[in-house]
Amino acid sequence: MVTGEDASDLVKDAARSAQRSPLLRRVARVGFVVLGVLHILIGATAISIALGSSASSADEGGAMEQIRRSAIGGLVLVIVAVSLVALAGWWIADAFLAGASDGMRRWGRRIKNLGIAAVYLVLAGMAVVYAAGGRADPSQNTQALGSLVLSAPGGEILLVAIGLGIVVVGGGFVVSAITRSFARELRVPTGTRRAGIEVFGVIGYLAKGIAVAVTGILFVTAAVTEDPHKAAGLDAALRGILALPWGRLLLCAVGAGLVAYGLYCIARSGYERM
Repeated sequence: MVTGEDASDLVKDAARSAQRSPLLRRVARVGFVVLGVLHILIGATAISIALGSSASSADEGGAMEQIRRSAIGGLVLVIVAVSLVALAGWWIADAFLAGASDGMRRWGRRIKNLGIAAVYLVLAGMAVVYAAGGRADPSQNTQALGSLVLSAPGGEILLVAIGLGIVVVGGGFVVSAITRSFARELRVPTGTRRAGIEVFGVIGYLAKGIAVAVTGILFVTAAVTEDPHKAAGLDAALRGILALPWGRLLLCAVGAGLVAYGLYCIARSGYERM
C-alpha cells in the first residue's frame, strides 16, 4: 500500500529527474529567450502607441500576432509553445523540490512557482492557437472573467480581491527592482557584464511592476463601478497611462522598460540557476 509519504517521495523523485534532464533545461532556457522577445515586442508596441502610430495590441496576443505575420511565423510559434511548456515544467518541478526549512516559506515558494508555471502554460496555449491560425484576445478574456466574477454572489468583493492580488504581484516586481533580489537567481561573474544585466533587470522589473499594478487597479475599478469592461488586460493598462499627466512620456518610459525586461530575460536564459 502506497502511503502519503511514499507518494510524496515519488513526486519528488520525478521532479528531481525532470530538473536533471539536460534536454528540459536547454528547452526551458529557450523559454526565457521567448519571454524576452515577447516583452520586447510589447514594449516596442507601447512606445508606438505613445507616439500615436500603432494599431497593434500591447500585450502577449499582439506580440504573437506580429510573430505570426513573419515568413515562418507558424513554426516560430510552435517553438514558442514548446519552450514555454518546458519552462513551466521546470518551475513545477522546482515547486515540488522547494527546500526552505520553514513550512510557510516552503508553501509560499510552491504557490509562487506553480503560479508562474500556470502563466507560462497559458501563454503556450495562446501560441498554439495563433500557430493554428486562430486568435486569442487577452483583453476580451479578461473582461469575460470580470463579467463572470461580478455575476457571482459577492462578486464585487472577489473582483476587488483579485485586483488587489494583481497589484501586490506588481509591487513584488517593484520591490525586486529596488532590492535587486532577482539577481540571486543568476550565475553571472562579477564585473561589467553582471552590472549591465542588473541594470536591465532593475529597469525591466520596475516597468513590469508598474504595468502589472495598473492592470490590478483596472480590476478594482471594474468592481467598484460594476462594469466588467473595465477589467481589461495589459493593453488597456498601458493605454490607460496615456490619460495621466505627461502620459505619452510615461508610456514611452514604461515601454522602454519592458524592452529592458525583455533583454534581461534573454540574458537570463544563459545565467539562470537551473
